[in-house]
Amino acid sequence: MKNIGYQLLKTWIKTGLHLYYGKIQVSGLDNVPKDMPVLFLPNHQSALLDVLLIAVDCNRKPFFLTRSDVFTKPSLKKFFAYLRMIPIYRIRDGREALKNNQAVFDQCAEIFGNGHAIVMFPEANHNIKRRVRPLSKGFTRILFNAVDRLPDTDIHIVPVGLNYRSNSGFPDRVAIYFDESIVVNTLYDANDVQGSVNTVKGMVSDRLKHLTTHIEDENNYDSISGQLNALNADFLNPFETNKTIETLNTSVAADGIIKKKEGLRSLTKAIFELVNFPLLIVWRKWAKPKVWEPEFMGTLRFGFALLAYPVYYALLFTVVTLLSDSLVGVIVVLTLFLYNCLYVRSN
Repeated sequence: MKNIGYQLLKTWIKTGLHLYYGKIQVSGLDNVPKDMPVLFLPNHQSALLDVLLIAVDCNRKPFFLTRSDVFTKPSLKKFFAYLRMIPIYRIRDGREALKNNQAVFDQCAEIFGNGHAIVMFPEANHNIKRRVRPLSKGFTRILFNAVDRLPDTDIHIVPVGLNYRSNSGFPDRVAIYFDESIVVNTLYDANDVQGSVNTVKGMVSDRLKHLTTHIEDENNYDSISGQLNALNADFLNPFETNKTIETLNTSVAADGIIKKKEGLRSLTKAIFELVNFPLLIVWRKWAKPKVWEPEFMGTLRFGFALLAYPVYYALLFTVVTLLSDSLVGVIVVLTLFLYNCLYVRSN
């Protein structure tokens, strides 16, 4: 029953994600080892959406290492455990709390020993900026602890690039790139642990900077980001976008770039807002103001849509049925559903 419940939840979320994004572009799934221990290492820009996208599109049933402060409430702790989330402790949780990590590392080794997969964000934090931040050494400690405990087991790491067209706006698009797997055993030297840490961190960082848009020049980040937006850079194609970054002049202001013409979307947007105005009012007046960090904007919007739209469609069907008949109710709801899908896919 537990597996059935998990699969139903996964199907519901996956369907919701594909409706929310219109289309999810996934590349490199052939690189993901099957029935072997894998540590997925994605970049982290969009809070819980990053987790959900990996969960439904990685062709595995992974566990997730999650910051411990989200496990403070007992009700949430049970829910996160159901989602196969495992708390990991950071220095901000207190030095005493860090002692709990060894038990977590050993649990991860046991998971790897059973051939399962784990997802961990090596940047150890999220940020909406289009750049790969310095990696924490925590993921290397987990890997090397597992290699020590499982010397005869090949443990794979798979860097993953998550690329959002907007991240905080809507409609949005996302492209996920799974890189070729790396057998970490060959990179670990028990006699030079720090050297091994630096090697693995450097390799994963370089891979991530290739798999997602990376603006290295942090001092001129706003200028470069603005120019990319003005040029309508395709952030779903980080390989071409990163080449474009190399050609930009950081002394040029974004407003000095001639923007490419966008399609006439005002009419379709006006229709979308008209037929969905009850939900949009609730979102803008009640839910959106509760977003405490820009990285959570997409997560909260998706969660709101996932829960609110079934209710909205049901209420709309009921009202139209009472005013007319059930067939008209079905036609109205189906028409609205199809229009929303087309709107998301075409923008």
